[in-house]
Amino acid sequence: MPDFLVFALLAGSGVALVSGPLGAFVIWRRMAYFGDTLAHASLLGVALGLFLQINTWLAVMVSSILLALALLLLQKRQALATDTLLGILSHSALAAGLVCVSRFAEQRIDLFSFLFGDLLTANAQDLVTIYSFAVLVLGLLIWAWRPLLLCALDQNLAQVEGLAVQRWQTLLMVMMALVIALAMKVVGVLLITALLIIPAASARQLTQSPEAMAILASGLGVLAVLGGLASSFWWDTPAGPSVVLAAGLGFLVSLVVRRRT
Repeated sequence: MPDFLVFALLAGSGVALVSGPLGAFVIWRRMAYFGDTLAHASLLGVALGLFLQINTWLAVMVSSILLALALLLLQKRQALATDTLLGILSHSALAAGLVCVSRFAEQRIDLFSFLFGDLLTANAQDLVTIYSFAVLVLGLLIWAWRPLLLCALDQNLAQVEGLAVQRWQTLLMVMMALVIALAMKVVGVLLITALLIIPAASARQLTQSPEAMAILASGLGVLAVLGGLASSFWWDTPAGPSVVLAAGLGFLVSLVVRRRT
């Protein structure tokens, strides 16, 4: 196997391992649109990183976290419905990112790689970054599993149990921002939410418990990365979209398996 495929497989698997259980929370809390909003904000983070000449991943993480906090603040004021706020923030952030990135055209920015991922260019430094943050997020998920799960399933019950729902919600949003920044390298800005949702949705068809769903979602995500890279290598297709297509095929298979059981 060529070295660049080994790096790509390891990088994609690292993102899939952490996006699986986090994607389960996205489904339980119906936060798919929120994931899209953070993904669109990541392109604005790319532009800010280029302008400030700092690490792109760091800029994306900061911009995504700031947008998540801004959404929480606007929700508290209850000026508009959440889906309306998400629509405004999502498209505004994407448009601002595209405009800002266009200002750096003289630097030969590969906008395609930001939009659809550049997995085949992953290197050893990328692996260190991906697995460092993956371990951090997985550790936080294990530590906060029970309160996060309770808040996701029934916020009223969580409040009765004495949990600070707003605090746990903020932690979940911050972890999503970190994972979206990592996934940008794998599938790009436009397909990040798919990597979060599809493996988790597939796992939901095949499991009966939250823990089993989270674990299986990680495994299905890794299989999607493997299948996407294989098709990309043999048929010369874009790696990021191929991974998402492999995940989509996995979802169709899960529907068939569930119907037969």
